Amino acid sequence: MELRTYIVEDNATIRENLIGALEELASVKALGWAETENQARSWLVQHDSAWDLAIVDLFLKQGSGLGVLEACRGRATAQRVVVLSNYATPDMRKRCTQLGADAVFDKSNEIDALVEYCILHSETPRPSA
Repeated sequence: MELRTYIVEDNATIRENLIGALEELASVKALGWAETENQARSWLVQHDSAWDLAIVDLFLKQGSGLGVLEACRGRATAQRVVVLSNYATPDMRKRCTQLGADAVFDKSNEIDALVEYCILHSETPRPSA
């Protein structure tokens, strides 16, 4: 099953490379992307049942990934939100988890773990609507 994924990342190079790698390696289907907190919040709320996974960077062109996490608090149980950031310190990991992140990955050395996470969740059956 393809994991319907929304990417919140303001760096175009990172975003394009991430989408390419995840689509090739992890049965991910990128539904779209946002560069700002407001764009991400708006899309995720308007398409509340259309996505399975949101991958969120913390530092955005406008706002913060923390605000995106807050906006996802009311998501369906099967929907996952993960943080992918260069700022995955122990304190930030804890804060992200408190705001509802299912996992936090460091861009510099945990991309393989993100791929594994996506593969695992793409193999989990979606609940019937």
